[in-house]
Amino acid sequence: MSREKKPRNQNLTVPNALSVLRILLVPPFAWCFLTDRIQWAVALLLLSGVSDMLDGLIARKFNQITELGKILDPFADKLTQGVVALCLALKFPMIGPVLGLFIAKELLMLCCALVLLKKHKRPGGAKWYGKVATVMFYVSVSIIVVMDGLQLAKSTTVFYGVSFTLLILTGIMMFYAAFRYSQVFFALLHSTDKENELDLPEEIHTKKGPPAA
Repeated sequence: MSREKKPRNQNLTVPNALSVLRILLVPPFAWCFLTDRIQWAVALLLLSGVSDMLDGLIARKFNQITELGKILDPFADKLTQGVVALCLALKFPMIGPVLGLFIAKELLMLCCALVLLKKHKRPGGAKWYGKVATVMFYVSVSIIVVMDGLQLAKSTTVFYGVSFTLLILTGIMMFYAAFRYSQVFFALLHSTDKENELDLPEEIHTKKGPPAA
């Protein structure tokens, strides 16, 4: 008698695994950064940034976009960016206010996503402007960390001048992304389209692929 094989869960995808990887990289990054293991911190941050770019590309190219992935991807972004910003604020207090504004913006966007989920609405997913802002964030932070770790900026004025310039440019892009995402948020919140409705537990637990051969 042949045994019936269980259906494959469509949420078990490479993009979702990459999002989980980014979440798992957050604690070791924070530990390396705060204990002055700068080379490892930069390597982990770059690995996180590369995986962030790859997950979206793989999801679109191989049709592996899932509802769980639409939640995991931005959550991994927010968690990574928030922890990196906190670490920078602890190490470089003078740029704390800029980073504080950034954290506040990220928390607001997270609250918007939670509101949509509570209203059983599908989050809009990552957009190009959000990805550009994320890449700018990773690049800016990496440059700041490398400058500090390799002592390329001997002058405090030069170091903070470059740091503020990078963070301000990144902040402008992030606030633009936040504005665009706010438009998406209000459109979804007031949408009556059935396609925008979501029952997340049911989507995660019952959305299966065809039985394995």
